[in-house]
Amino acid sequence: MRSRQLTMQGVGAFRRAATADGADKSGLTALTYATIANFAADAALAVALANTLFFSATTGESRGMVALYLLVTIAPFAVIAPLIGPALDRLQRGRRLALALSFALRGVLVLVLISSFDTSTESFIPWVLYPAALGMLVLSKSFGVLKAAVTPRVLPPGIDLVRTNSRLTVFGLVVGTIAVGALAALTEVVLGAISGWPGALLLLLVISACGAWLSIRIPAWVEVTEGEVPASLTYREHPRPGSLPSWRVRLTAVRRQPLGRLVIVGLWGTCTIRLVTGFLTLFVAFVAKSRTEHDPTMQVAMLAVIGIAAALGNFGGNAVGARIRLARPATVVVRCTIVVAAMVVVVAVTNAFAVVALLAAVLAASSALAKVSLDALIQDDVPDASRASAFGRSETALQLSWGFGGALGILMPTELWIGFSAVGVCVAAGLAQAILTQRGRSLVPGLGGHRPEHTGDEPTQP
Repeated sequence: MRSRQLTMQGVGAFRRAATADGADKSGLTALTYATIANFAADAALAVALANTLFFSATTGESRGMVALYLLVTIAPFAVIAPLIGPALDRLQRGRRLALALSFALRGVLVLVLISSFDTSTESFIPWVLYPAALGMLVLSKSFGVLKAAVTPRVLPPGIDLVRTNSRLTVFGLVVGTIAVGALAALTEVVLGAISGWPGALLLLLVISACGAWLSIRIPAWVEVTEGEVPASLTYREHPRPGSLPSWRVRLTAVRRQPLGRLVIVGLWGTCTIRLVTGFLTLFVAFVAKSRTEHDPTMQVAMLAVIGIAAALGNFGGNAVGARIRLARPATVVVRCTIVVAAMVVVVAVTNAFAVVALLAAVLAASSALAKVSLDALIQDDVPDASRASAFGRSETALQLSWGFGGALGILMPTELWIGFSAVGVCVAAGLAQAILTQRGRSLVPGLGGHRPEHTGDEPTQP
């Protein structure tokens, strides 16, 4: 009876938090539940793939398997991702259906994986595993891009996008990643011991069905896209009258809203931090495995310390970012990037695994604060008509940065100083680009500071 009472109290507290500030009436609560389901699906998939690709093999074998996994997933996604954002921008109707399909198709791929599972060897058919993993990864990223475009349309009165995105992230981390991830690991162990079946994938099948249902329950007003203008990461000044042929003016007559200099500063800095996050996620796992090849318990303990530090940092960063007023968000992003760069140098110099745990906490907190600041920049500098598109484009860029960092983590030897020295070069380049962009200059033509700081009050350009 006491357990039932505590459970009901916990459920009641969760529902009150999810419906606070009028979120139930605006549609934010429905989007929150769908976002939690997406975090949960990613956590269950990570547990299933970790058991299949990583923990079941030796260091050399697992490195080759994960490298093959990244080759099949991140490399094609690097080509697909630039197409996802613009394609979803043009999706004028059916955004709820697209969100639901991202879950339903994942459920179909899970069924395909389960049908290819061999209980005698407890393994999947490789030519089925990797394409299915690719499909589920792309569908998860597509949900993230769509969610970023839908969020501005379910804002409750009196709550800005910064607090809303922080709320969605905190709910997703606590309920989806931590709680459901632990449940997926428990299910994998229990069902694996009893029947040899992949428990995490069976749980993922249930989550996919629930996520599709929750997506359909999002209010219909998120479909209204009248008057939207796609956002553009690139920028060029208006041509002088008569400087271009008439046919070229007609050809480039599509209206696009360029992002201002401050938004690009935030995007460069946040992408740099996400690159380090992707690198740390995979690189540290191979470092731990190489140091504890014959001691699985110590290996799990080392990874658990890193995971807990990152979770605490992420939760703290989102909590702080949702409660403080960001007077100069672009400066906050640059400072967060500087802190991350300094920590990367410290790890490379000390070559100590204990310092990596501190880096994980600092990195997660900096990533959360940078993302909150980027959201604030988009909210302040981008017109209402282009805000949903701007969030979708920024989300795509952040996901690509994480993928590049993850690929770099696979390629590096399992020596801390080598790996972090290599990623430090990338961080230095990203930080330099962010600082130069803030000053009106750029290392990359068209993607830097040669643009106004604010573009919200300017007319859209061809």
